[in-house]
Amino acid sequence: MIITRFAPSPTGALHRGHAASALFAYRAAMEEGGLFLLRIEDIDPVRCKASFIEGIYEDLKWLGLDWPTPVRHQSEHQEDYRQALDTLKAMGLVYPCYCTRKEVEAEAAASGFAPQEGATAREVLYAGTCRRLTSLEAKEKEAQRAPVWRLDMQKALAKVGKGGALRWHDRGVGDVIAQPERFGDVVLARRDVPTSYHLSVVVDDALQGVTLVTRGADLIPATDLHCLLQFLLGLPTPEYHHHPLILGADGRRLAKRENAQTLRSLRESGWLAEEITR
Repeated sequence: MIITRFAPSPTGALHRGHAASALFAYRAAMEEGGLFLLRIEDIDPVRCKASFIEGIYEDLKWLGLDWPTPVRHQSEHQEDYRQALDTLKAMGLVYPCYCTRKEVEAEAAASGFAPQEGATAREVLYAGTCRRLTSLEAKEKEAQRAPVWRLDMQKALAKVGKGGALRWHDRGVGDVIAQPERFGDVVLARRDVPTSYHLSVVVDDALQGVTLVTRGADLIPATDLHCLLQFLLGLPTPEYHHHPLILGADGRRLAKRENAQTLRSLRESGWLAEEITR
């Protein structure tokens, strides 16, 4: 049975780009007699707000969508992510990193590293500084600050093997050979929570039995990394659909941080749901 999901982060109000993604996932499930899930990706304790969660429910109901309850909230399932991280620790595939974001960015700039394609906001390719720390050096740094946990990409790729190739399938372009190395030693667990977007989304999709992941084309590179994590954790790789990004009148993609016009504002200005769903 097909199982799709819409998994917004409650860091702002939904816009038409979110609506397009949610509607595709909902219709794909309904057309094949499957199940559409709503998931709230609220791992960010600072930016995620309860008011935005309520707004998500209101907007999706206005669009005519429904979903089973209870809705999975990532903030309530951190033990699941901690267990996945522990699995990777036991395999020797992650290491603690004590660098601050400013230190990472400064070292990357000094080394000539470009921002990684498909990265989430503010990520840069990490130079691997803490991977080379001795146990004594790591102990001294831990006395100053808690670490983030990074994937040792070289060791992770070695698990795949020289003759192996990770692949995932996109409904639009077909089979894709993954290139997770573009992310380098990416963060899998933050200082304030035992996970990151990359780790939590992989764990959630597996636990919820999601068979089709729908999201924007800007996340195509991230799927390479998720495919690697699925392999390492022994999780199934779902099918994917990366839809074109919805652009505003200025030709730029709709985004919360760019103050894109929200579904609520459209509704309050007199728009009908049919003008978006048709």
